[in-house]
Amino acid sequence: MIDGDTLVINFDDEDQTVRLLNVDTPETKDPNKPVECLGPEATEKLESLTPPGTKVALDFDVERTDKYDRVLAAVFIEDQTLVNAELARVGLGVPVLIEPNKKYYDEVQAAYNEATAQGVGLLDVATGCTLPAEVTDAVEALTEATDAQAGETATAVAATAAGILAALTTAKAAREALEAGKDTVRVLALGADRTAALARELDTQITKGEQSLASANTKATALQEAEKAAEAAADEAEAARVAEAARVEAERIQAEAAEAARVEAERVQAEANARAEADRLAAEAAAAAEQERIRNLPPVPAPYIPPAQQYIPPAPPAAQNPYPGYNGPRCYAPGGKSWRPC
Repeated sequence: MIDGDTLVINFDDEDQTVRLLNVDTPETKDPNKPVECLGPEATEKLESLTPPGTKVALDFDVERTDKYDRVLAAVFIEDQTLVNAELARVGLGVPVLIEPNKKYYDEVQAAYNEATAQGVGLLDVATGCTLPAEVTDAVEALTEATDAQAGETATAVAATAAGILAALTTAKAAREALEAGKDTVRVLALGADRTAALARELDTQITKGEQSLASANTKATALQEAEKAAEAAADEAEAARVAEAARVEAERIQAEAAEAARVEAERVQAEANARAEADRLAAEAAAAAEQERIRNLPPVPAPYIPPAQQYIPPAPPAAQNPYPGYNGPRCYAPGGKSWRPC
């Protein structure tokens, strides 16, 4: 087994690579492409239809080989089931017409019509990697994002805008996948009509989403400006409050300082008054004591009046020192030969 539409069959005593006619399954072995959606499942389905040892019958069309030298054939198993059509019937392969080989195209197309009606395989909206699933998820996500309440704060509206942007990105990626993958099995599985319908649905939702995003961004910008203005007003109010508090505090400190100065002045004045009163009382006490002292003094003696008598000069002193033991002032008589105490 190589992949979902190519297997190795032994015939004519030789292993030969057989490419199924008129059906194409998702790639799994192309070195230049990633493994495509449901490619491994298509390979597993082919393996389940043709396990090793299975006897098969081959039928050929106009061309027996392709440019890769693979045998082009329709593969039937023992119950005459056409393997090419069975892959299409479960939605794991799509009809493909490469002229001039069209012998089994109608059978493969009829089988794929059943898959389309049942919405299986590459048409299953429950299989995450299919385009119907991706488009459905993208449309639902974008619808939910655009219908979400934007909120009344800049943060809430910005979050809504971010959700819309993310959903838009996913939707645009799905739209690009429809456009860029026209030749891939995943897009071919949809058919031209359904691909166009999905593209229109995506375009409608993308347009609506872009309008909602622009509206949300406008609202977010307006709210941000309003919130900034409110914050500035609040800052101004806070600055005014702080300034008023500082003024009140300064006045309080000034009042406290003035009161302290007044109290100190009163204290100093009281101390001065107390000292003055003490000095006055001391002076009064001293004056009273002086008056009391004076009152208690003994009577003043009458002034001494010496008795009236004739002066009799003393006898002349003895020679040299008529006053033995006297060392006081001396009054000499004229001529300096005699003296007396002065």
